[in-house]
Amino acid sequence: MAKIADIMSTDVQTIQPQESLRRAAQCMLELNVGALPVCDGEYLLGMLTDRDIAVRGVAEGLHPDQACVSDIMSPDVESCTIDQDADEVMRLMGMKQLRRLPVVDGKRRLVGIVSLGDMALRQSGHIDRALREISEPDGRASAA
Repeated sequence: MAKIADIMSTDVQTIQPQESLRRAAQCMLELNVGALPVCDGEYLLGMLTDRDIAVRGVAEGLHPDQACVSDIMSPDVESCTIDQDADEVMRLMGMKQLRRLPVVDGKRRLVGIVSLGDMALRQSGHIDRALREISEPDGRASAA
């Protein structure tokens, strides 16, 4: 069985909580990503997605140069560890409707990130179910 350490990406770009929403959006554009882990040094504080910027930032009328990442980030994010079984993490991603998970060590230091794309490249057994689950509004796969 594959471990997350065998699948995760270790070259992870992060953003600090005091950065502006404009800077966060620019980083996402430059990196061609839809989410950034929010870190204080090495420590994971939360995640910021392009959807957070659109829904919690722009739609709420926050100014992109004045509002900070910490104002709209999701602070209580699911994560996994390098020694977790990939199938277990895949089930968690499907159940919680997650497309990516930060990978942390025992002290909650960010060491990588694992995405459904990473899983698809290495794990084919559960990817179809996880994709169905994250696509369902209530998180349950349809009986197709």
